[in-house]
Amino acid sequence: MKTYIALLRGINVGGHNKIKMAALKQLFIDIGFNDVVTYIQSGNVVFKSDKTCKVEIETQIKSAINKHFNYTIKVLIISKNELEIIFQSNPFLKNKIIDIKALYTILLKNSYTNDEINLLTPYLTNNEEINIVGNCVYIKYPKGAGNSKLTINIIEKKLKTTATSRNWRTITKLVEISNL
Repeated sequence: MKTYIALLRGINVGGHNKIKMAALKQLFIDIGFNDVVTYIQSGNVVFKSDKTCKVEIETQIKSAINKHFNYTIKVLIISKNELEIIFQSNPFLKNKIIDIKALYTILLKNSYTNDEINLLTPYLTNNEEINIVGNCVYIKYPKGAGNSKLTINIIEKKLKTTATSRNWRTITKLVEISNL
């Protein structure tokens, strides 16, 4: 069995698309996934599956959530190996004096070139910095993500993709959980 991480976008945010983690975990079990672990209320699920097609897994999860909770949400599936690469590739961690609370990752459905990512630079404020590695945008928000003009909606619109964001503490915890 292979370990995957489902990153659900837009659940339990601002009182919208409420799903209790116990119910979400049970849903994953009911649709055939194993060793299911949820992490915090924002839709992070680590699980195992015999399936190897991430698109198929993603479609199955979206369909089950729609059927069971009547929500249409975005889901990104990454493998444990992809998560490890994301974790090990953060260019901001080369600076040992970095404030971890300022670091975020934005995972994109597709990979982009630096020219395409440059479409985002007009939205960087407050000394924010971005670096891209594959389909992951690493962002440093010195004044906090909530104070940025670079939102997920802007990213999806400019890059014409699906995206979801996680802070660095969440990425670190998901690596830990996936290694259990």
